[in-house]
Parts: sequence; C-alpha cells; structure tokens
Amino acid sequence: MLQSTSEIKIYYVLRMASAMCFIGHGAFGIITKAIWCNYFAVMGIGHGMAYQLMPIMGSVDILMGIIMLVYPVRILALWLVVWGLVTATLRPVSGEPFAELIERAGNFGAPMAMLILCGSGQGLRSWFQKIDVPGPDSSIRLKTVKVFLQWIVFLLLTGHAWLNLLGKKSLLSQYTSLGFRDTHHVAIIVGSIEIAMALIVLVKPLRPLLLVFLFWKVGTELFYPHYEIFEWIERGGSYGTILALWFALGTGVTTSHTENYNIAHQAPVN
Repeated sequence: MLQSTSEIKIYYVLRMASAMCFIGHGAFGIITKAIWCNYFAVMGIGHGMAYQLMPIMGSVDILMGIIMLVYPVRILALWLVVWGLVTATLRPVSGEPFAELIERAGNFGAPMAMLILCGSGQGLRSWFQKIDVPGPDSSIRLKTVKVFLQWIVFLLLTGHAWLNLLGKKSLLSQYTSLGFRDTHHVAIIVGSIEIAMALIVLVKPLRPLLLVFLFWKVGTELFYPHYEIFEWIERGGSYGTILALWFALGTGVTTSHTENYNIAHQAPVN
C-alpha cells in the first residue's frame, strides 16, 4: 500500500468534522441566535442590522460546510480556519470568559489539521484545487499532525473544564435537566475530570482512553437544554479531532517507517 488506511480515515474524519462545525454554526445564524448580537456589537453593528445579517452569514456557513463534504478545496479549508478562529475570538472580546475561545479549538483545529496532513500543494493554483486523499508522503507530516491534534484536544477539553469550574449557566441548566440538584457541585466534579483528561492527552495520550474521552464528550453534549441537535453538530470539530487523534496514534509512523518507504521505492542497483 502507498499509504496507511489510518491516514485516509484521518482525512475523512477531519473533512466531516469541519463540515459539521460550520453547518451547525450556520444553523444558529438561520434561527437568529440572540447572543450573536453581542458579537456583532464588537464590530459596532446594532441589533437590527445583526438580525438581518445572521441568516445571510448562517447560509454562507452552511454552504461552506456542504462544499467541504462534496468538493473540499484548500482555500476553503484555510477560510474555515480563519473564520473559526475569528468567531471563537469574538466571544472573549465581547466579554465572555477566555475559556469560550479555547473550548472551540476544534472549530479551527479540524480544518487546520487537514491542511497539515494533505500539504499546501504547489503554487497558488493548488489552493483552488480539490484536497485529495493524502498521498504516501503524508506519513512524513503525520507526526506533526499528531502533535497538533494533541494540543487541539488538550485545549478543547481544558476550555470545557474551565467553563464547568466557572459555573457556566447553560451547563448548570443542562445538569438540572438531567435531574441533579447541586449543579455547582456537579460542575466542579465534571470540570476536574476534564482537566485530568486534558493533561493525559497532552502528556501521554493512550488510545483506549481517547475512546473513553470521545464517548464522554459526545454523550455529555447530547443534553443541551436548547437546540440540542444544532449544538451537537456544531461541536463536530471537537469530536472529529479526538477521533482523528485516535487514528493517528494507531499508525505507528516512525522515522524508520519513512526510511523503509524510501528504500522500497529506490531504483534497483545492478
């Protein structure tokens, strides 16, 4: 085989994750989520204009997400990185905790990891061409992808833990809907668990534990009090980066693996 099956799986996982994030985000624009007015206010845009712009921006987000599914191009993936970082940054700029930014690391991390894995191509023209399944040379970049995904997963778990420890209102409402009474105590416990998860991912990521963390993340975010399905879809970047890291850790790519590939493709010596 010219490339490992795992690398192909990482590619499709990151592609799907990027699409989910922006389709979910766009849905909130369509339904005109009120809190978005705070982010428009940072740019000096009033409520009236904000409500007019939300469906337009939401439609663009959904379109970009669909294109990522059907015909992903490098320039679009780069745009998703920039846009994901900008929208996440608007949260602390508008007065929300900094944890809101890093908790959304998967939003810009998934398309960035995809670009790292597949390479930047050759020349300006390649930025407007479809991002193909990674070739055999992607094994050289896989180590970088692994480290990058470790940091992204560390950030998103740390951010969510931080919000729990701060007692974010929507998280407390989520615990209330699940039947917990002392929701602040529950939030502290959950936050502490997630901090431990984040440190494990950064220091010594273990594949079996990553699956546990993935099920934890997916399971705990199925119970948002409002717009559950949209919230879950928007966090596809978080789920995708965890799953992509799980695949990456199973590749076992080393320097000797790369050298073996080069040796195998050298011309025979007479």
